[in-house]
Amino acid sequence: MASAIIYIMGVSGSGKTTIGKLLAHKTGIPFFDADDFHPAANKEKMKAGIPLTDADRKDWLQQLHTLAVTQEEQMGAIIACSALKEKYRAVLNEGLRQPQWIFLKGDYETIYSRLQQRKGHFMPPALLQSQFKDLEPPSGAIIININQPPEMIVADILAQIHSS
Repeated sequence: MASAIIYIMGVSGSGKTTIGKLLAHKTGIPFFDADDFHPAANKEKMKAGIPLTDADRKDWLQQLHTLAVTQEEQMGAIIACSALKEKYRAVLNEGLRQPQWIFLKGDYETIYSRLQQRKGHFMPPALLQSQFKDLEPPSGAIIININQPPEMIVADILAQIHSS
């Protein structure tokens, strides 16, 4: 698993960063948050309550793909990224040996509540509906129910990765 590329995906507020950091701590694989790679214009657009378009995401997805390819040749990576549509995941997967997808799945009400409590993030709760609308559940991913403590989620992920 040392040079694995593991994507943690789901809508905003599903826990991607929390789970990604915990998983990185447990595995020693470097963690990267896709939010850190958004250009300022994308962050400002979301902050204003305007959903991103495919065109807005194009360069961002390409940058994340380059990161994954580079990291696969080094120490691997755990990358937290919404990756809501299949075509986004196809860009991120291109040329990788065996990327592993983890889908953090939760219901709208639970995640909306989390977003309302989150402070200092550019993604407002008002955009959550657009994320659920765009979400195309992945095939072949490990699906994790987010209604459990983060430590249990990480243990579940590790057990499923090791059994596959």
